[in-house]
Amino acid sequence: MQGGGSGAWAGLVARPPRWGPPPARGPPPARGPQDLSGDGGVRKEELRPGTGQPVPPAATVAVKYSGYLEHADEPFCTNCTTKLPRLMKLGEDITLRGLEIGLLTMKKGEVARFVFTPVYAYGQQGCPPLIPPNATVLFEVEMLDFIDSADSDAFFALTAEQQDTFPLQKVLKVADTEREFGNYLYRKQCFEGAKERYKRAYSILGRSPSNEAERCQIDASKLLVLLNLSVTYLKLEHPDRALMYGEKALEIDHRNTKALFRCGQACLCMMEYKKARDFLVRAQHIEPFNNDINNELKKLASCYKDYVEKEKEMCCRMLASLNSSHA
Repeated sequence: MQGGGSGAWAGLVARPPRWGPPPARGPPPARGPQDLSGDGGVRKEELRPGTGQPVPPAATVAVKYSGYLEHADEPFCTNCTTKLPRLMKLGEDITLRGLEIGLLTMKKGEVARFVFTPVYAYGQQGCPPLIPPNATVLFEVEMLDFIDSADSDAFFALTAEQQDTFPLQKVLKVADTEREFGNYLYRKQCFEGAKERYKRAYSILGRSPSNEAERCQIDASKLLVLLNLSVTYLKLEHPDRALMYGEKALEIDHRNTKALFRCGQACLCMMEYKKARDFLVRAQHIEPFNNDINNELKKLASCYKDYVEKEKEMCCRMLASLNSSHA
């Protein structure tokens, strides 16, 4: 093997601390070291198997990683301190040649170690001051999730006229991809970013259907995005916008309990108690044992009670003020 590869693998497999911390306890690795590049420049050891299909080319990935120099116990780079790392696109945000080769072999949930010789890592020059010249490096990677974003990237690179000629099924796939991006950002509590992704998805679902089957497909995709927008605007403390998107969802499905619930929450935030009760009671009739709906109705009753008591208190003060002025 090139670049002292056999020694690096011996250190990786037999003496993990030489390259960094050992893997967490669990089932034994599913397979031994693999030569991914054919020249020993990119070698992989699977520490925990993943599920589903491998990462496709041009995908956007969410990974946790730590990079180690040989003989080092501490990583020279890591993102393992963040609960949900940022999304990165292969070929753009991830430019380390060996890492991209390795990521394309991984599945969701997989944990793997990779050894990269200099030609697949930081080259002859290294990356001072962290990476010395001609350094062989190890990366330990966990594939949290990935999104196949190739079609979405291609779609938004087109002109508006070209987008209009895109087949409906591909448009629906692009909308679903954008919603996946939004969902990931929502889980990261990046609500502004999530909102923009959801609105991007909604913006391409406005084409006119040519038949009833297409209308149903478009409406089904729209409904999911509208519900996402409604809850995101609640998180952003814009209940008026949350109500607007919730009502648009109800135009598609007037018995959708999530839409009724979001509308009720939005009205409660705006202190429109009667409207809030109407929405929540409608939702309760459809799902009488839904704890979220029933708890929101209790919250509404408590808020309304406090509101009435404050109104009474204010009226009493006004009357007292009037009486004292006439005395």
